[in-house]
Amino acid sequence: MASPMNRKPIMTLYSGINDPFSHRTRIVLFEKDVECRIIEVDPYRKPRELADLNPYNQVPTIVDRDLVLYGSLIINEYLDERLPHPPLMPVDPVSRARARLMLIRFDRDWYSLLPDITDGDRKTVTRARNIIRDGLSVISQIFKERPYVLGDEFSLVDCCLAPILWRLGLYGVNLPRQAKPILEYAERIFSRKSFELSLSEAEREIRAKQ
Repeated sequence: MASPMNRKPIMTLYSGINDPFSHRTRIVLFEKDVECRIIEVDPYRKPRELADLNPYNQVPTIVDRDLVLYGSLIINEYLDERLPHPPLMPVDPVSRARARLMLIRFDRDWYSLLPDITDGDRKTVTRARNIIRDGLSVISQIFKERPYVLGDEFSLVDCCLAPILWRLGLYGVNLPRQAKPILEYAERIFSRKSFELSLSEAEREIRAKQ
């Protein structure tokens, strides 16, 4: 995220060059339109200071003055509370709790399977692809009735889902015809300015090759 010469970024994000966890945090940053220095991290040549900041030496990691946070779900909620406009979580406690449950389910049901797709044997890869395909097909039906996951407003849940949808071709996940509503939803997300700005060069190439 570029910043004017006379303005110093208030935050620094260490972000993977093609990492879905980092990607969803970048979407939030651009939705908030905050000045932030983004340091692209090559997973095979991580900067030395990352290990000093994050005991797991992982991305995303964000530095906001004296505060260091890691784990994209934690970072994203912090950003939403730290920078309340536009809000990306529901106001009432019940709806917020339901949104958090969806975020956890996306992580456990789908994000946890991504290493199986990229590093697993053929049987493991096929199983992971099928689980993600079937899960996305099931939730696809909600987009017949509303534009975003939680309703009429774009939220952190959409920020979480978007990186997987962008990478369906990369992961070899082919959705069936009945999943057309979620594919239309994906194009709505991809057309947002925040999403376009969030893409690294490596991530842009994903779709260019499809």
